[in-house]
Amino acid sequence: MPVRKAIVSAAIGLHARPAAVFVRAVTDSGLPVTIRKDGIDAVDARSLLEVMTADFNYGCEVELAVKESALPAGKSLGEAEAALSGLVELLASQKAS
Repeated sequence: MPVRKAIVSAAIGLHARPAAVFVRAVTDSGLPVTIRKDGIDAVDARSLLEVMTADFNYGCEVELAVKESALPAGKSLGEAEAALSGLVELLASQKAS
């Protein structure tokens, strides 16, 4: 299962605009990505409502994952790993003020 850790760098966390940008990127990947942090269960990263209500605040460490068994037809583990790496970079680059 491809997994990556990231730090939420948007000043307001994954709320409003940063959450929408993140969810759009996940949806565009075509992969069933989940996101979690310590103390909460993983949520569907394609769901704006789930991401916004999970309380991913500025500076928290999150874990992004794609279950190998949930990969859509035509998607490889390499593509999942590359997509997760891109999402980690996106989370690190969101410096909303």
